[in-house]
Amino acid sequence: MKTRIMRTLRALAVAAAWLVGSTWALAGAAPDIDLPCQPLPMGFDSEKLAWHAHPLSKFKRDTRYARVSNEGRAALLAEADGSASLFVASPKPVAMLATPPWLAWQWKVQDLVPGADNRDKRREDAPARLVLAFDGDMKKLPAKEQRKFKLAKALLGVSPPYAVLMYIWSEQWPVGTVIPSAHSSRVQMVVASSGKEGLGQWQHLQRHLAQDYRQAFGEAPGALLAVAVMTDTDNTGQKARAWYANLELTCQP
Repeated sequence: MKTRIMRTLRALAVAAAWLVGSTWALAGAAPDIDLPCQPLPMGFDSEKLAWHAHPLSKFKRDTRYARVSNEGRAALLAEADGSASLFVASPKPVAMLATPPWLAWQWKVQDLVPGADNRDKRREDAPARLVLAFDGDMKKLPAKEQRKFKLAKALLGVSPPYAVLMYIWSEQWPVGTVIPSAHSSRVQMVVASSGKEGLGQWQHLQRHLAQDYRQAFGEAPGALLAVAVMTDTDNTGQKARAWYANLELTCQP
């Protein structure tokens, strides 16, 4: 039991760790304020976002990230070798906006991660992930979850986000599948690309962020706190290579 609790706390702590030092306000409005939707580009050459590498743990090797040009795109290259770390957007202060409901991005994966399975915590790796952290009312959570959040804050000195939604490239599971994290119910994964189809080619993806969040967590999303990408192979010990480009929150598909 203690081991399971510590794993859960570790997952919450990791979710909080990559928010440390950010402004904690990417986009989003208080629920009682009716503001017009405005698109928010989140490209790696964006002047509004300070993208930077962020380690997950001092006990893990870091994935290598580099800004590159790939087929005419301002892209981010991620190279993992038994490693896991994030590339995070720490936004400059921006005017409060209504969170746009659509998310668009491009990614390209060279190969799948042999042996990876996102339902198994011992093999929970992905060649490409887009990670989004949301605010919310902690008081709505069950008492047990609230205690975990308080303990995670006491250990780390900062509160974990209310919820983390990830878009992943999965080998086994079809597009649209929602995969709960093996470590915390406050982390949910949505399969955005699946299998070998499209490997080595740029994929142009759009997801209805609000609908995916509601499907994963059973409620409307709160303010979006931060965004990151991650290519990780720390559990399988394999290698992976991926490119990311042209992230944008949009008002229409």
